[in-house]
Amino acid sequence: MSTKEKASEELLLEEAVLTQNEIVLFNDDVNTFDHVIETLIYACEHTAEQAEQCAILVHYKGKCTVKTGALKDLKPRCSMLLEAGLSAEIV
Repeated sequence: MSTKEKASEELLLEEAVLTQNEIVLFNDDVNTFDHVIETLIYACEHTAEQAEQCAILVHYKGKCTVKTGALKDLKPRCSMLLEAGLSAEIV
């Protein structure tokens, strides 16, 4: 592989990483663990274990990235979280 090809490949990889957005879920004093877990399973297609781990992180750390991807995929998922009464945003 030439140096030019390698540099081009690295640039494409960097661009792909930059286009990834995240849904960040924030802790609140209102929602139960069960509600958060069920909502993450539904909205973000988490496994039960994955959703539980995120709920624990949110509880103890105050926030957690629950999904990464393209903005067009994350917008409806974030809306589902918000409609379920959770605090989330896309960054």
